[in-house]
Amino acid sequence: MSTTGQSGVGEPVLRMPSGKPPPRAAMHGTYVRLEPVNVEAHAEELYERSHSPDPEGTLWTYLPYGPFADLAAFRDWLGDRARSEDPLFFTVIDLQSGKASGMVSYLRITPEMGVIEIGHIWFAPTLQKTPGATEAIFLLARLIFDELDYRRLEWKCNALNEASRRAALRFGFSFEGIFRQHLIVKGRNRDSAWYSMLDSEWPAVKANMERWLAPENFDAEGKQRSALSDLNARADAAE
Repeated sequence: MSTTGQSGVGEPVLRMPSGKPPPRAAMHGTYVRLEPVNVEAHAEELYERSHSPDPEGTLWTYLPYGPFADLAAFRDWLGDRARSEDPLFFTVIDLQSGKASGMVSYLRITPEMGVIEIGHIWFAPTLQKTPGATEAIFLLARLIFDELDYRRLEWKCNALNEASRRAALRFGFSFEGIFRQHLIVKGRNRDSAWYSMLDSEWPAVKANMERWLAPENFDAEGKQRSALSDLNARADAAE
């Protein structure tokens, strides 16, 4: 962790990052498991769960790819994702159904500076707004901060993507600003909203996520008793 020093050059970094990239290895949770992308194991379920319930392709609106014409096209695309080192892609396995139900990734991986981004996030409709969707983000952040000693975790999205922007704040990221005309995506301009989480902020965020994910936070019908955004707001007010 570092802060701006009186001299104007910044305080020394007392806890250096590990300098290691995230491993291509599974991450295990209570509701989901993140597995390195495997075409043979995941392609059919990912294609079915992302396309059949969403014939209009709305899931892909803000992603730079998709929807796909057929399973063959999706398999070709997924093969490239499986070979990629940065972004490093994972499939989200819903443990209740046992099905591949979404994807997440690390990208812009800069181990020497302890900075990394999570992105290329999409969840099938069956996984959206469930504890598993939140736990997928929790597993990504926990590895980065608790095991690899990174200093900064980033979240970026299309500034028009209100759902992603709400999610970033709900997960405990802080808004940093809009980068105008940042990208061209599918032939259209993208202004990007930037969010970040720092290592100094992670302990409080982690505690709130663990409280929210705990089984006792959900009633017999699976409805949350306390909202994660409320838990984060209470923690902010207590500081």
